[in-house]
Amino acid sequence: MHLGHTPRTGRLSKLRQIALATAFGCLLSGCMGSFNDMSGSSLLSVPSVNSITMFVASTRKDDRQIGDAVTNEGVHHAMVMMNVPPTHKAGMIDTPSFGKPDRDKHIMPIGGRVLSSDRFTQELATHISGRVGASRDVLLYVHGFNTSLDEARGRLTQIVYDARFGGVPVLFTWPSKSNLFGYVSDKDQATASRDALQKLMQDLSQVPGVGRVHVLAHSMGSWLAMEALRENAIAGRPDLNGKLGDVMLAAPDIDLAVFRQQIARLPGSHVSVFVSRSDRALSLSSSLAGDRPRVGALDPKSPRDAAELQKLGVRVYDISSFSAGIIGHAAYADAPDVIRSIGAQLAEPRKDDKGSVAVIDARGSASPDTETPAKPEGQTGAPLQPMQ
Repeated sequence: MHLGHTPRTGRLSKLRQIALATAFGCLLSGCMGSFNDMSGSSLLSVPSVNSITMFVASTRKDDRQIGDAVTNEGVHHAMVMMNVPPTHKAGMIDTPSFGKPDRDKHIMPIGGRVLSSDRFTQELATHISGRVGASRDVLLYVHGFNTSLDEARGRLTQIVYDARFGGVPVLFTWPSKSNLFGYVSDKDQATASRDALQKLMQDLSQVPGVGRVHVLAHSMGSWLAMEALRENAIAGRPDLNGKLGDVMLAAPDIDLAVFRQQIARLPGSHVSVFVSRSDRALSLSSSLAGDRPRVGALDPKSPRDAAELQKLGVRVYDISSFSAGIIGHAAYADAPDVIRSIGAQLAEPRKDDKGSVAVIDARGSASPDTETPAKPEGQTGAPLQPMQ
């Protein structure tokens, strides 16, 4: 459902409207539980054996975990260390059913540091310095509807760990109300965050020594990511000055006609769409939007849908067979085989990156041209195969 399209409430009883709204919120939510606030203003000195350090850019105004450092654009920046428990199983976001999280059992924040906008870029450059090949890449994750900051951090942690992504993860989080009835409000908040995400993409592409900037977006976040990429394209940077990597849209809750306009501005060869005919959340979204098709719910096995997908000029991955449960809206991350294949795809060696290493000099600039023997990426599995 998109701005300008409202449910056909005239045909529904009030009771049925409430039931549909409740089901809609439950289906489109990709959330699993919540964590307690991150304590402390700096990273803990002793990380866990399995920990993920991520960078966070947030347009939320009430994130205590992020702190009070707000730029003129209204964006908070931070670096956060996330714990991955030794009992973690691929495809799971380990959260407590009740009570406080346990470091031995749950994905949870174990420290963090508030950063200014300039320091954010400097810390990213420092993390990239000395890395080889694809490990210089950034994975930018944009969450969807009804998602809290904690839930977004937990999902990105799980994705990075399960995919064995060797680069630097960056979370862009926007002010989702994390409310079952907040779909329209969330869409407004996502719209208001387009400029901030567009600038973040630009900034990431200019970090000294960075390899590629990959984008992984889910559901409503796919619409937001495509809007930000479109803004960059209009500004003359359709491929982020040569730094744009893979753009992966998981269960994109995007109207097909809107997506046609978005992709017309972008290099379609960079874009992958993960679709599932088993995604009941997007089916409901389509119904509430007046039976307008959602990109993520197109069926490649249908001649009509296959023709539409072919016109878009993007890579299409049908993950219907991986969808679990009655909803099937988060199969891209819940299914171990899918998330590992995504990781393998991101780690595929590039000819122009062979032996390249990012090195920051005393002036703070970087050169990716120093020749160093490439290190194994540690990936398993093969890249997903797109539909022909």
